[in-house]
Amino acid sequence: MLRLMRNCISLAVPLALLPIAGATRAADPTWLDEVVTPPAEIRAEKVGRVEPLLETSDGKPIRTVAEWEKRRKELRAEWMKFLGPMPEPRPEVKLEELRAADTDDFTRRLVRYEGEPGIMVEGWLLRPKKSEFAQDGKLPAICGLHATTELSIDQIAGIGGNPTRQLAPKLAERGFVVFCPRNYLWQSVESYNQAVAAHAKRHPNTLGMHKMLYDAVRGVDVLASLDDVDAKRIGTIGHSLGAKEVLYLLAFDERVKAGCSSEGGILFRSTNWDAEWYLGQRIRDESFPLNHHQVLALCAPRPLLVLGGEQGGGSADGNRSWALIRPAQEVYALHGQPVRLGLFNHGKGHDVPPEAYSRMEDWLVEYVAK
Repeated sequence: MLRLMRNCISLAVPLALLPIAGATRAADPTWLDEVVTPPAEIRAEKVGRVEPLLETSDGKPIRTVAEWEKRRKELRAEWMKFLGPMPEPRPEVKLEELRAADTDDFTRRLVRYEGEPGIMVEGWLLRPKKSEFAQDGKLPAICGLHATTELSIDQIAGIGGNPTRQLAPKLAERGFVVFCPRNYLWQSVESYNQAVAAHAKRHPNTLGMHKMLYDAVRGVDVLASLDDVDAKRIGTIGHSLGAKEVLYLLAFDERVKAGCSSEGGILFRSTNWDAEWYLGQRIRDESFPLNHHQVLALCAPRPLLVLGGEQGGGSADGNRSWALIRPAQEVYALHGQPVRLGLFNHGKGHDVPPEAYSRMEDWLVEYVAK
């Protein structure tokens, strides 16, 4: 079991002793074993505290799912306390259509709705004109979370920007309903600082990351409210900033069946997790007791694919991400084989090259659509 680590980790992992891969099943991608098997050596610096997951708060071993469930509730409560409160109950979903930008393969509507009480949010809603995944007239759906770009939701929805990051049109063409909500850093503000200040004024005891999580949950609320969406087949996808949201959304919203997190940076020091619009400066303290292996474990047993572009010390995710993925896999293993938490490192930097998108689409088809 991976225990407390500080500053640097270098683990020789005897693969034959790790019961994490197992024989793939008919409902798994053929390449599952490849992405769930850690490298022989895991190297990472400044990992932070990695407390054992399969121990109770008083140090007793956890050997069953029932025992883990008790610990899971404790960890979830600890994280919610750290993130701070957001308004409950959430408002009823009432969509207002603002404009359309259709294609031959899907409809695309810009809609507006109430996010948190009194705060209006926009998002692009894409619906396929045909889908092989229809079941009783209902379709699978994806909450698509956009990257850091001044285009915000327009890029992920296919209206300008980097084509490799236009994820929603590809998924709509594949047969998914896709909803792309606007992140709060672009909700009727002129700068990140203005967004952070406005959020802090409304919720002085709540971190920006919980605002992002709340807005992503509202995105799932939108999808679940649609007559043509199967609320039991909702997944999530995101790149960069959106990948960070995927991690939290899958962990804290159990309606979400599976997720793909591209280049979000699992380690606190991988990217700017300490920014005020995410988790703040407290996470830089070496004594800080929480870490993202716990959030990964909260996703179990729902499938999560992390995608990295790391070359050497390069991008946000890569070999070093295994330092937190590997311990979370132990929790997945409690639920039976095969483990469906892994990493695909395409090694092509902070982007979504075709081979990375292909893996994500396969993942969502197998674990959400079918």
